[in-house]
Amino acid sequence: MATPYRQVRLDLAPSTQDVARDLLDDLPVLVIAPAQTSGRGRAGSEWATASRALATSLAVRNDPEDHRPLSLMAGVAATRSTSGVALKWPNDLLMGGEKVGGILVELSEGLAVIGLGVNLWWPGAPSGAAALFADDPGPDHHLELGVLWGAEMLRLIDGEGWPIEEYRSRCDTLGRRVTWEPDGAGQAIDLAPDGGLVVETAEGRVTVHSGAVRHIR
Repeated sequence: MATPYRQVRLDLAPSTQDVARDLLDDLPVLVIAPAQTSGRGRAGSEWATASRALATSLAVRNDPEDHRPLSLMAGVAATRSTSGVALKWPNDLLMGGEKVGGILVELSEGLAVIGLGVNLWWPGAPSGAAALFADDPGPDHHLELGVLWGAEMLRLIDGEGWPIEEYRSRCDTLGRRVTWEPDGAGQAIDLAPDGGLVVETAEGRVTVHSGAVRHIR
């Protein structure tokens, strides 16, 4: 049986993360908007909005003993809701090697807010960015995609474990040379059971659990 949740659709949100957190009560809350005035990315970075975009956030009560990788689960939910998207560990959606979306997970005592931002259509996108569609999908496509993603995310949260094999199959990071701050470098070879990125370095095998990982082209 599908988990009941509250769905909130906005024409413009300050931040869907903040709105979802503020509205969370007894039921999970899914907030969907085509644009934000104060959107943010990982580590507080600013989020640029495409000509057509999706900003959506799911707020849920979180069991402190549940240590599953929500950002990777959100990526799997995104690949199930779209076509042709690959995953860059741990937070990005790629198409043709360019970033088309990002994931932001914010945890606090007893709750989690999982956010997804996707560029749907973006003529003249800045360097390093791209969009899901070459042509305008119309003003309401963000609603369809947001609802699909939210339903998949709730299904994964309510299930057992997390789909690590599915993530592996869609992860563009595996097999690549990568670097990370402050001075890490090596070849990404696998995912650990907890979602960490296993990297073969000159000093041996290490597992990276957080930080900005860069692909070396």
